[in-house]
Amino acid sequence: MAQNEEYVVEILQDVGLITRSQVEEAKSNAGAGSVLSELIHQGLLTQEDVARTLAAQNGMEFVDLAIVAPPPDVMEAMTLEVAKRYRAVPVALRDGTLVVAISDPMDMETADALAFVLNRDVEYVCATPDAITKAIAEFYGTGEDATGEGGPEGLTMAGLNEGEATEGDAPIIKMVSMILLEAYNNRASDIHLEPLSNKFRVRFRIDGVLQEMPSPPKKLHSAIISRLKIMSSSMSIAEKRIPQDGRIQVKLGEKGLDLRVSSIPTVHGESIVMRILDKTSLMLGLPDLGFLSDDQQKFERLIGLPDGILLVTGPTGSGKTTTLYASLHYMNKPDRKIITVEDPVEYQLNGINQVPVNADIGMTFPAALRSILRQAPNIIMIGEIRDMETASIAINASLTGHLVLSTLHTNDAPGAIARLVDIGIKPFLVSSSVRAVLAQRLVRRLCPKCAESSELSEYEARTLRIDLNQLADSHVMKPHGCESCRGKGFKGRRGIFELFEIDDEVRHMIINGATTIQLRARVRELGMRTLREDGVRKVLSGMTTAEEVITTTMSDAD
Repeated sequence: MAQNEEYVVEILQDVGLITRSQVEEAKSNAGAGSVLSELIHQGLLTQEDVARTLAAQNGMEFVDLAIVAPPPDVMEAMTLEVAKRYRAVPVALRDGTLVVAISDPMDMETADALAFVLNRDVEYVCATPDAITKAIAEFYGTGEDATGEGGPEGLTMAGLNEGEATEGDAPIIKMVSMILLEAYNNRASDIHLEPLSNKFRVRFRIDGVLQEMPSPPKKLHSAIISRLKIMSSSMSIAEKRIPQDGRIQVKLGEKGLDLRVSSIPTVHGESIVMRILDKTSLMLGLPDLGFLSDDQQKFERLIGLPDGILLVTGPTGSGKTTTLYASLHYMNKPDRKIITVEDPVEYQLNGINQVPVNADIGMTFPAALRSILRQAPNIIMIGEIRDMETASIAINASLTGHLVLSTLHTNDAPGAIARLVDIGIKPFLVSSSVRAVLAQRLVRRLCPKCAESSELSEYEARTLRIDLNQLADSHVMKPHGCESCRGKGFKGRRGIFELFEIDDEVRHMIINGATTIQLRARVRELGMRTLREDGVRKVLSGMTTAEEVITTTMSDAD
């Protein structure tokens, strides 16, 4: 008999509902099964006897759900999915506190998990299990048994980790599953679980902005972290003193999702960050990245070249990887062989040979590049050019008939030239191999369903250097907020770009040691739009707001 059930049986004996001899006989008949179920089967107890006794022991009210009819505002406080998952039903609202009926007042972990999911003050009352099952079907009009299957439109926890979050699972599993589900449904790119001195904070990064979510009880911190470590590969539950990395693969409905997990010890316990790797984001077409038609035509021409180096630059989180993979997706044809060298391979794509870097066994970027050149590829993608050796091999590959795509960490496009020279590459090699540099940033895209017409303020127009002629045919918009964007006014992100093409004149300037400032001034004269200028075009077209562009391009104010 389980410890919790044994305790309940003792309480029932103490209040005189059953005798010791009846319990012993039920144990004998039940074998490895439930003693309480056997006692109820024999007619010695009813579910109501058990529920009323547990309610009294825990200072809780017992309710007969057969005579309860919750009003609509009470029912809206809990979704059908949550009601089924936690075997609970909303009963009433008392001074802003939601009254919820449960069948086991002693299962405080489930009670805490439910309060976390509902994100509000909850008062619990007790009802029988059968009454709750019947009430879920009647209150929500499902006409079906509350088995925990199905749920609201869209993705639910059904099928998460191949059915791990089922009725019999522990509340911690359900809570972790709910966090992952909420993150996905909110289109989050990262999940941050951070222990603080007085709370366990959960934040989602949505459209590049961290947003705080309902916090689980602080006492559940260790259990949630341990659960995530169990789900991930190569992470030890016992080791809490050093950083660890792992991966989690979950199934949301019919959709598979990968998460990259990183843990680090802090003063108040382990903190975990999970990066959600959604493969569908890498299947974007070039227009979906944010290219306007003229820049898209230039970029398509560049990635169609037979050789040379094309660099994508920007800080961490500026969408460089998405741009590279969208480019590979565009170029991935049966007559082309594409090989990538990545650290690590985060997304696996059909039709592309992907090589993971593993420094522990000597498979570094240079070692991998030297090997793949013997594989006769047409296109090579290098995750990042980090040192002179990698850069030298990439340049040699580009000069021997390969198209090479890679990334650099620089603030603008012309700055990539100086960065390569600083690494140790001779200017004449840079000038002869690099075809173009694409600098980019990400700005939040206005929700297409609720964006409203607006006008630029004097400050915005002055800061972005927008004149009246540009405003004549513009479609300036502002955020409003709706159900589709969850009241934020923004949905998704798009890129703003600075495309620096290298022509013969610029090549001569590079060979003669021109500075980044000189290169930038010359390509501006030749027509290159800066990040801010491209952002202005997207403000005037109604894609984003002036505030987004101003904030994102502070370093491009000149």
